[in-house]
Amino acid sequence: MPNLDSDAIAAVWYSESRQTLRVTFRETGRIYVYEDVTAQEYADFMAADSKGAWFNAHIRDSHHFRQV
Repeated sequence: MPNLDSDAIAAVWYSESRQTLRVTFRETGRIYVYEDVTAQEYADFMAADSKGAWFNAHIRDSHHFRQV
């Protein structure tokens, strides 16, 4: 699970076979799993200069999620 240099996101874990992205938020410590995240979306997210901004624009409101 890579730790990120992000003000909003502490860590992520991606399962390509399940197409799920697990995100731990820095401020709250809450963990959410986002579904149907493609490998390309994950690669684009990891390459983004601002992980929080990219996540908000492309994942947060575009994918079903659950808190774990």
